Amino acid sequence: MPKMKTNKALTKKYSVSKNGKVSRRSTGQNHFNAKESGNKTRSKRSDKRLFKTDEKNILKALV
Repeated sequence: MPKMKTNKALTKKYSVSKNGKVSRRSTGQNHFNAKESGNKTRSKRSDKRLFKTDEKNILKALV
């Protein structure tokens, strides 16, 4: 049986830490940001952690 192929689109969108946590970029950073508060703007700069159920599916596609 052949090896599973890695989903290359997912490798560009998600990053996996050393302990197996999956993180993603924050959404809504492109435009319409002038009306937002500073706290919201600063929080969008950091990466977000995925939910455990989603994490399981992403890791399965990346392997």
